[in-house]
Amino acid sequence: MTEASIMPQSHGTAPAKQSGATALAVSAMGVVFGDIGTSPLYALREAFTGHHPLAPDALHIMGVVSLIFWSMMIVVTFKYISVIMRADNRGAGGSLALLALVSGRTQTRRWSTGIILLGVLATALFYGDAMITPAVSVLSAVEGITVAAPGFSDWVVPLAIAILVVLFSIQRTGTARVGMFFGPVMLIYFVVIGALGLMSIIETPAILLALSPHHALAFFGSDPVRAFLALGSVVLAVTGAEALYADMGQFGRNPIRVSWLFFVLPALLLNYMGQGALLLRVGEAGLSNPFFLMAPDALRLPLVVLATLAATIASQAVISGTFSVTQQAIQLGFMPRLRIEHTNAATVGQIYVPIINWAMLTMVIILALSFGSVSQLTSAYGVAVTGAMLIDTCLLGIVVFRLWDWPVWKAVPLLGVFFIVDGAYFTANLTKIPDGGWFPLAVGLTIFVVLTTWSKGRQLMVERMRETAMPMSVFIHSAASAATRVPGTAVFMTSTAQGVPHALLQNLKHNRVLHDRIILLTVRIDDVPMVPERERCSIEDLGHGFHRMILRYGFVEEPDVPSAMAGVHSCGADFRMMDTSFYLSRQTLLPSDQPGMSIWREKLFAWMLRNAESAMEFFRLPTNRVVELGSQVEI
Repeated sequence: MTEASIMPQSHGTAPAKQSGATALAVSAMGVVFGDIGTSPLYALREAFTGHHPLAPDALHIMGVVSLIFWSMMIVVTFKYISVIMRADNRGAGGSLALLALVSGRTQTRRWSTGIILLGVLATALFYGDAMITPAVSVLSAVEGITVAAPGFSDWVVPLAIAILVVLFSIQRTGTARVGMFFGPVMLIYFVVIGALGLMSIIETPAILLALSPHHALAFFGSDPVRAFLALGSVVLAVTGAEALYADMGQFGRNPIRVSWLFFVLPALLLNYMGQGALLLRVGEAGLSNPFFLMAPDALRLPLVVLATLAATIASQAVISGTFSVTQQAIQLGFMPRLRIEHTNAATVGQIYVPIINWAMLTMVIILALSFGSVSQLTSAYGVAVTGAMLIDTCLLGIVVFRLWDWPVWKAVPLLGVFFIVDGAYFTANLTKIPDGGWFPLAVGLTIFVVLTTWSKGRQLMVERMRETAMPMSVFIHSAASAATRVPGTAVFMTSTAQGVPHALLQNLKHNRVLHDRIILLTVRIDDVPMVPERERCSIEDLGHGFHRMILRYGFVEEPDVPSAMAGVHSCGADFRMMDTSFYLSRQTLLPSDQPGMSIWREKLFAWMLRNAESAMEFFRLPTNRVVELGSQVEI
């Protein structure tokens, strides 16, 4: 999963549109397909050398290659490319975008809470997967050096960690400049791996028979237990499939489909079949690293360099995607405000979240040192991915019935196939839990608790503040004539559009004055990616110089209050920041025995609230025009 920003629509001539689509298709190869594109480095090998190794005979080789082929066709081509990518939230995709899409249709139903929890769980599992992907991708590429130079085996882990440290360290500078090279590098990578596979297939054309599903069925018929366990390795070939949906907002549906169907899919299939052909020829001698052994001796070292570049690009895409998902989670109210730096003023999606970046680097290094090899790491890989895929199918079921209104006879068979396939993969990966699969589950569970605690805590806090809030009409009539009015504009930020903000009460209590113009400002994040500028602001005149203003943003947009207010011309004189003061209320939570959350969750929420990024920074308020007033709230 990678950055989910919205690209502007082209309005040029037909050749310009075609050129733009081609450029997007090439760019998608570097960002969208980085993860799934580097799976050939380890996926097929793990079926024969992993925790449940298979004998490299014709039955198992043909069966595994057949399973990989049909997995890519059913999971990636059919499920994600053909079906799920149709469920876009105004062009945006991904678990949170899908959650925002379906939650609006189920607000009156008792199981809407379950839907929200499923979407949050998928997001939490994504973080567990995102920590493993860079370690697996880079380690698998660097391990290729042991094929070209066996004496360097002791340097694999240190070299991989060095690459990862450099990769995470450059995130602060942004990815715009590096990003322009992603597509061309991956284009070369896919051409090379496809050519290597084709050369191997020409030597052993019998591997082409693995395209028939009867080889997969024969594998299950003769050795059902081992075939089922092999699904835990086969699914590694489709990790990254969810990125096709998540990145739809950035590249568009058609460029991703074109890249997959006409370039990436053929290259991957050629390479997997080429590795299978190699194993048919040499048997166990090819198990050490069939991906690199397909290349001639003189080309193996350059192939290691190219594979390392591809793995680094795949890792970069995951890191950027983590920043994007974090931003969406903050906007949708599942995570406290965090410091977000904008690395490119011209591109909304180019962001950097320091605390996420360094936390991921720490966990990735711990993973690389603890597991030490790709074979050990892949035991932890797959559980989070298949869990997220299964949740996507659950959310798709809601889309099919509630948004698309498909008849039962059409929806049930389709969903049945997806549930059977995703359920089989998820169940097979559960066998990895004792060998490392517990790690992404533990990370996912921890983040799930954090996200749900913050969401529930915010809800309770708003409810408590609303219960004690004075009606605005009462306040205006009692305070407007009693308080001294001073020149200027005062903006009181409030999370709810009802009642009197605590900061306004505190200001009147301590300073005993009111400004001539008072704005009660609420910033609202809608369940859509972007809000049109004409719908950004709504204003209500409450009388006596009081106005209620609501600014609306999408969940991929970055709120900029001064910029939005500068465009308002229907509230008296235009806003001038030098004549405007912003009043914020900083709540101090007091844990109580009121029904809501357990004490430990209340303390966790209070800790997150204390350490959240200041609203001043988050909403881009001028630092010299902000006043913070404290209040206490029991939840």
